[in-house]
Amino acid sequence: MRLRVRVVPNARKTECVGLLGDSVKIKVCAPPLDGKANEELVLFLSRKLNLPKKSVEVVSGERSRDKLVELKIDIKSEEILEILSAP
Repeated sequence: MRLRVRVVPNARKTECVGLLGDSVKIKVCAPPLDGKANEELVLFLSRKLNLPKKSVEVVSGERSRDKLVELKIDIKSEEILEILSAP
């Protein structure tokens, strides 16, 4: 499944803050340097969705705030938003 994500780097903590258009808005506590924000995004998604890191891949937008993430998981996008928004 592919998920559109809007990343906000340099946040106080890494968290999902909801929807922004057709994307999920996620704040990450890493700077957008040397791929650190992408690494933090992959780590956050893998932990929240209980997936190995290799099952989460940024397929486009590596140098952009708007990213397309490939998740090797078989659930609906509505369920993913619920899981990501849970504390």
